[in-house]
Amino acid sequence: MTHIRVPKWLATNPEAHPAERPIVWIGSSKQDVSALPGPVKASFGHRLHEVQEGKTPRDTKPLPAIGAGVLELRERFYGNAFRTVYVVSLEKAVYVLHAFMKKSKTGIGLPKPDADLIETRLKRARILDAED
Repeated sequence: MTHIRVPKWLATNPEAHPAERPIVWIGSSKQDVSALPGPVKASFGHRLHEVQEGKTPRDTKPLPAIGAGVLELRERFYGNAFRTVYVVSLEKAVYVLHAFMKKSKTGIGLPKPDADLIETRLKRARILDAED
């Protein structure tokens, strides 16, 4: 008899589709996404669901300077730039690290305070992913 190992996230959430990876919100990232304007929040929510299904959503940008598998979703709304940063290279889940409105009008890079916060939350996501 062959035994199939069921991932813990699927065993505890039987309604989840087996091909979908769970979302784990790090720090205040869930509240930050919830505070975004409705159309931006809906767009990010739809695209994060695509990520759970293993797809690469539109307007995704890798952030290799932060870490391998760290990606950024970008959205423009009424002249503002919004970002959601997540990591897909960890094994157990898709970890959402940060969501914010980009305030810098010059330059294409991440503002330093946001980059520092993302790096801190990435460390936390790696710790969580390594736990059994």
